[in-house]
Amino acid sequence: MDSTSPNIVQNLTRKAEHIRRRSLEIICSAKGGHTGGGLSSTDILTTLYLHVLNVDPKNPQMENRDRFVMSKGHCVEALYCALAEAGFIPDSLLEEYGKFGTTLAGHPTKKVAGVEINSGALGHGLPVGVGMAMAAKMDKKDYLTYVLMGDGEQGEGSIYEAAMAASHYKLDNLIAIIDRNGLQISGSTENVMSLEPMQQRWEAFGWNVLEVDGNSIPELLKAFDFFKKNKNGKPHLLIAKTVKGKGVSYMENVAKWHHGVPNAEQLTQAKSEIEQRLETMK
Repeated sequence: MDSTSPNIVQNLTRKAEHIRRRSLEIICSAKGGHTGGGLSSTDILTTLYLHVLNVDPKNPQMENRDRFVMSKGHCVEALYCALAEAGFIPDSLLEEYGKFGTTLAGHPTKKVAGVEINSGALGHGLPVGVGMAMAAKMDKKDYLTYVLMGDGEQGEGSIYEAAMAASHYKLDNLIAIIDRNGLQISGSTENVMSLEPMQQRWEAFGWNVLEVDGNSIPELLKAFDFFKKNKNGKPHLLIAKTVKGKGVSYMENVAKWHHGVPNAEQLTQAKSEIEQRLETMK
């Protein structure tokens, strides 16, 4: 079946709304989290875990599974909710997020089924992903490695060392994604450390680069399909243009929601907006 068929797109869109709603609930329950970047990356995580990745929730350590690294590990709430939606962990476990002694820490940890590495020290995810992709080549395995980075993270020099290595070793089994929402903890990325021209920069490093609407599931599906089929000796980068706080009107493109936590009234409003969208999908 065509991966961009209306049924697949609608199902993934519905699942993304469930993940948004659940992410907001656990952030509010824990009284802490990274709301804006989690919401901006929700469509990416949904598309990957519920359609693209070759993984098995019943066998998380399946030998030839695709690898996923959440380099922007501070947005872990969206990842945990995607893992629950995909069946790696029970939804009830999400209630433990932020509680003393929980396995659901504030950054991804291998104690959680479906998580490959402890991540969140910005700039580390792509170098680790390069190592995973190199291992697949050396072992003659056909799994793919995906790495999700933040755009504020692009100020880390280790990313560009990894970018050079990935090109040098012709890692066409590596797919990196930048959640390009334009905002980081201290404001606009272009004011903090200009990242443009992003596409030309990565192309100069020897990567295949596509730019899509990162909150459009059909565009994400097409891009991932293209990268899977395009084995030309170059690593792949998807610049996913997203909206910080996507799906909650008062959060969208507002820098303070990088790690803002909604109060009870704000949570009710956010969930109401999500429910209204879900109603239109019935």
